[in-house]
Amino acid sequence: MFNTKHPNNKNTRQAIHMNLGQYNTLTILRETDPGLFLGDEKGAEVLLPHKYKPGQYKIGDQIEVFVYLDNEQRPIATTEEPFLTLHTFGYLRCCDVNKHGAFLDWGLVKQLFVPFREQARPMKVGHWYVVYLYLDQQTNRLVASSKTNRFLTQEGMTLKKFDECEILVTHLTEKGANVIIDQKHQGLIYIDDIFEDIRSGDRLTAYVKKVRDDGKVDIVLQPMGYRSIEPNAAYVLEELEAAGGFLPLNDGSSPDLIRQELGMSKKLFKKSIGALYKDKKINISDDGISLRDED
Repeated sequence: MFNTKHPNNKNTRQAIHMNLGQYNTLTILRETDPGLFLGDEKGAEVLLPHKYKPGQYKIGDQIEVFVYLDNEQRPIATTEEPFLTLHTFGYLRCCDVNKHGAFLDWGLVKQLFVPFREQARPMKVGHWYVVYLYLDQQTNRLVASSKTNRFLTQEGMTLKKFDECEILVTHLTEKGANVIIDQKHQGLIYIDDIFEDIRSGDRLTAYVKKVRDDGKVDIVLQPMGYRSIEPNAAYVLEELEAAGGFLPLNDGSSPDLIRQELGMSKKLFKKSIGALYKDKKINISDDGISLRDED
C-alpha cells in the first residue's frame, strides 16, 4: 500500500543531501549482506543492492549512481538509468492508477508517482504523458506532474535567432507542435514549418527561428539562413548582410569585378546566387542582389 506518512527519518534526510533524484559520485565504504554502502564527503550513506554492484570493485573506489527512495521511502542507489532526472521533463507510460494517483514507468524498479492534483487530465493505464520530475517539499518524495506549463519560464532566456537547441515535443495542435526548449522554455513549431513526421515525446535538435517581443519562441527543425546552404553561398550571404543587404553584383557582372569584390570566380558566384535565389534568400535585379525580407 502507498505510504502516506512523512518520511521523516535520518536516512531520508541523508539521501536529500546526496542530491535525491540525481546522479551522485560516491565512495564505496563497505560491503554487507544487503549490498555495498556508499558515502559522500559529508558523511551521508546509501545502500547499493548487490544486483547493481559493478563486476569489479574495491573499497575506496568511486562509483556514479542514481539515488532515490524505494517503496518503503528509504534511500537507495542504483546503477540503472532513469528516463528523467530531477527538474527535467520526460515522456513516460502510465502503468497503474489507484485511489492515490497514477504510477509511471521511468526505467527503475519503483514506479514514479503522479498525485491526482498534478494530473493535467486523468491519466489512463497504457497512455503516454509528458511530465516533470520534482521533489515534493512537504513529503520529501520524488513525484511527477503533467501540469508542465507551471515549470516553464521565458524569464532569463538567452535564446536568439539561429541558435541550436534541444526540444521535447509535448503535443500537436492545428497551429503546429508545442515544444519544450532546453528543458526550460516554451516554443512552437508552426505547421507550415513542419516537413517531417513528428509526434509527442520526440526529442529533436532544432533551431530558433524568431524570439518574439512577448517572449514566445518560434522553432524550426532545419538550420536557418546561410547555415543550411553550401559554403560559397554562405559566404556570399554573409557579405551581403555585412553590406547592409545589397551588393551591386549579379550574373551579368564582369569576372574581374566579382573577384575584386568577393574574391571568387564568376562561375562560383553565379552558382552561389542561384542557390540563394532558389532558397528564397535573395532577390536578383539589374542593379545587383539584395536580401529578401523574411515572411
